[in-house]
Amino acid sequence: MSILTINGSVNNSRYVMRPKTIADKEKLVEREGSTVVVPMDCYLGVRDLPFKMTPAVMIEVAYWAQNQASFDAAEEVILKTTGLKVSDDNVRMVANKIGGYIHAIDQKRAEECHTQFASGNIVFPRKKKKGVLYIEVDGASINTRKKDTSGSSWRENKLGIVFSSDNIRSWRDKKGEPQHEILKREYTSFIGGVSEFQKLVFACALKNGYGEYEKTLILGDGASWIRSMRDELFPDALLVLDFYHMCENVYTFAKHAFSYDESKYAPWAETMTDHFRKSESGAVLAALDMFSESVHKTAKINLRGYIDKNKDSIDYATYAEKGYFIGSGAIESGNKVVMQKRCKQAGMRWNVPTAQTILTLRAKKESGLWQREVVEPVLAKYNEPIISMNRAGLA
Repeated sequence: MSILTINGSVNNSRYVMRPKTIADKEKLVEREGSTVVVPMDCYLGVRDLPFKMTPAVMIEVAYWAQNQASFDAAEEVILKTTGLKVSDDNVRMVANKIGGYIHAIDQKRAEECHTQFASGNIVFPRKKKKGVLYIEVDGASINTRKKDTSGSSWRENKLGIVFSSDNIRSWRDKKGEPQHEILKREYTSFIGGVSEFQKLVFACALKNGYGEYEKTLILGDGASWIRSMRDELFPDALLVLDFYHMCENVYTFAKHAFSYDESKYAPWAETMTDHFRKSESGAVLAALDMFSESVHKTAKINLRGYIDKNKDSIDYATYAEKGYFIGSGAIESGNKVVMQKRCKQAGMRWNVPTAQTILTLRAKKESGLWQREVVEPVLAKYNEPIISMNRAGLA
C-alpha cells in the first residue's frame, strides 16, 4: 500500500501513516478499521526496539558497517540499496549493538568450552578421522584512540584461523608447481590478552573438529605464548614454526653479518634456508659459529637462540614428506582480509570496543557464518521469524 508519512502531533512528533489514494484509504479502513494509523512505530512493531529499526534492518546496517571501508561509506550504500537514511553515527551504534551481542555469545561459548576442558568433561572419539586440523594464529597492530603507559596508541589484534585438510583443494599449475585453495575456514578475532584469545581459539577448534582428526597442527611465528597455548589447550598438537618467519630471520641476520652487501648475504641466506628445508639445522648452527660474537651480539635477531628455542618445530623435510603446510599464508591473508581491509584505512583510529565489534562481524562474514551466527541469533533475540538474507553476499 502506498503511504504518505508526515510529522504528527502524537507523542512528540511520532509518525502518522495516512493513505495516499482513495483506493489505499479503502484498503486501510478494511484492514485496520481506520483511515489513519498512529503512532507509526507501534504499527510497525518497532516501538521497543533499539534505534526504532526492525531486527532485519539492524542486521542490514551491521552488514554494511563491516563490509564498507568506513561508516560514511556504509551510510551511502545503505541509502542506495534500501532507500533508508541512516547516519554514519547510527551505523556505528547499530554495528556496536549487533557486533557486541555476537561477540558476547562467542565469549560465553568460549568460556563454557574452557570450563568443560578444565574439568575433563570433553570426551573425544577414540577412532580418529584421517587428515589434519590446522590452527594458525598471529597478531597485527591496530591504531586506537587511547595511549598506553608507553605513549603508544597501537594495540595488537590477535587473529586465529581453523581449517581442515578435508576442505583444501590441491592441484598443480601449468608449470607443475603445487597450488592450494582453502574452501572452508573459520576466523576468530580479539583485541586483548592471550588468556581470553586462546579460549576463543579453543572453542573455534572444537567446533571445527579438534579431537576428531588423526593430527592437529598449530602454525605460528615462534612466539612463546603460542607454545604455551599449545601446551595448555592442545597438548597432542604438533607445533610448527612458520617456515617464512624462519627465512625472514635468516635474511635479517645475514644482512647484518655481511654489512648489507647483497652479493654476499643473499647467497648465504639462500643456502641456510635450503638447509632448513632439508631439516639440516645443524649445518646452519655450524655456519653461525663462523661469525664473531660481536656480530651475534649486535644483530637484530638472535638467530642461534631462535633456532634453539624452536628446534622441535622445524623438521620441515618430514613435514613436507607428510604433506603438511609449513607456511602461515592463510593467517597472513586473514589479517589483510579481516582486519586491514576494514580497520587500517588511511588516518583511521578506533575506540577498542567499536574495533572489536567490527572485527567480530568481519570474522563471521569472511568465515561464511553470517546467516547462522549473526542473522539467526539476532532475529531469535527479538523473537523474529528466522529468514534467509537473500541479497548476494549476506547469506
